[in-house]
Amino acid sequence: MRRRHFLAAATAGLALPSVVRAASATTLRFIPQIDLAFLDPHWTTANVTRGHGYMVFDTLYGQDSTFTPQPQMLEGHVVDADGKLWTLTLREGLMWHDGTKVLARDCVASIKRWAKRDAFGGALMAATDELSAPDDKTIRFRLNKPFPLLPAALSKPTTPSPLMMPERLANTDPFKQVTEMVGSGPFRFLAEERVPGARNVYAKFDKYVPRPDGPLAWTSGPKVAYYERVEWTTMPDAGTKVAALQAGEQDWWENPTADLLPLLAKDRAITVAVTNPTGATNMVRPNHLQPPFDKPAVRQAMFSVIDQSAMMEAIVGNDPAMYHVPHGVFCPNTAMATEAGLDPLRGPRDYGKAKELLKRAGYAGEKVVMLVATDYTQFKAICDVLADSMSQAGMNVDYVATDWGTMLQRRNNRGPMDQGGWNLFATGWEGVDQMNPSNHYAIRGNGNDPSAWPGWCVSAKLEELRNAWFDAPTLAAQKAVCEQIQLQCMVDVPSMPVGQYVQKTAYRKNVTGVLQGFSTFWNVRPA
Repeated sequence: MRRRHFLAAATAGLALPSVVRAASATTLRFIPQIDLAFLDPHWTTANVTRGHGYMVFDTLYGQDSTFTPQPQMLEGHVVDADGKLWTLTLREGLMWHDGTKVLARDCVASIKRWAKRDAFGGALMAATDELSAPDDKTIRFRLNKPFPLLPAALSKPTTPSPLMMPERLANTDPFKQVTEMVGSGPFRFLAEERVPGARNVYAKFDKYVPRPDGPLAWTSGPKVAYYERVEWTTMPDAGTKVAALQAGEQDWWENPTADLLPLLAKDRAITVAVTNPTGATNMVRPNHLQPPFDKPAVRQAMFSVIDQSAMMEAIVGNDPAMYHVPHGVFCPNTAMATEAGLDPLRGPRDYGKAKELLKRAGYAGEKVVMLVATDYTQFKAICDVLADSMSQAGMNVDYVATDWGTMLQRRNNRGPMDQGGWNLFATGWEGVDQMNPSNHYAIRGNGNDPSAWPGWCVSAKLEELRNAWFDAPTLAAQKAVCEQIQLQCMVDVPSMPVGQYVQKTAYRKNVTGVLQGFSTFWNVRPA
């Protein structure tokens, strides 16, 4: 028998008058990357929902700046039976926003719901024979094989996030949205103040008990709320956002556009910073169910059409320090990244050659429906470049301009074009979302699964390689598997990587304590 204890680590004129007010020392005013269209953090892969989720809900483990799991809602865990029995213990003082006590059975129900929507969670549950709550403070995993990545799964800071909710909410069908936002996190969601498309408001949860220790970074450590209120205000364009930030009507703009960064950097009242070193990774997702991308050869020919440098320069300008190409399927400059198989993405584009490759692959001039979220500046830029490149390669592009929320809904349609279907959309992730295969939706081959990410790639080989990564005994073995995954992705083309860029954030200097990682609101305080 092996027994191991894991303990907490010690150790502006255009501003909207209806939603923008004068600055307040007790209210933090934040401009999110996009409208918060969906509230359920288990239901969607939208990063804006992840940010909302971490305000309202909490996780059993957090992750620090080295992506090492740290206890968050837990006192710690004990591992027995040669790695096949995990006993997790909740810490004292955890309360739901409705005034009831957090119980282990709430967490069991939450884990089960989340795992049905999440790739890493699915792998954990596949290794689990029994997940139970023998008492109010104890969560028990009986595994069918050792799964040392259990804390990593339950701490992943990527979407869908492993956030805990009351059992009555967690029992909701995972393919239907939870609409009542009752969590145990440091902020309460004020549903009565929500204005869809314009504003979301949060209040400090006075009964929240931060953990007493642990490294304060990303999602780990003591989560102390210093602001009484946090107001998220959605604004229609970058000009409105920058005017509001400079005028002091807003305190923090999550993702300022590259063209406005020099203006913000010159403003002595504003801090411009890189808080997420993994940057933003971007891709184009083809629909494998509908022509022409139901043909593997057509998907492969698209690599001769995609111009990664042009796409990244459309977002951040022509400074090579602001972007990374060629970009494969894993976040550049992280352990699993490789450049194996990326030759088709290198060098200048030859659209005459691309046209011939597409013709030989079976493309016959059929209309290609491209969904373009015009309110997401970077994705629109990618689509604008791609639409032009595709047209030069002789493709018949139907550029469907929409908003992000509508695009998220439409991309779930598996049907043909005349029934509201689609062929392509552009999207992006934070680099941390794509550091390894555990939570990388865009390289899955599980398209026949009801929980599969829209695009519905079916590849037994990709799924086999993903499983092999979980079982790889060493870092070197994991890296070797990831090289094979990237090579297979160039064959199956579940998604088309289009580049990584540096995303900066900007906040007024009356705001301090902004942590490394995605935008979080604990530790942030007035200067």
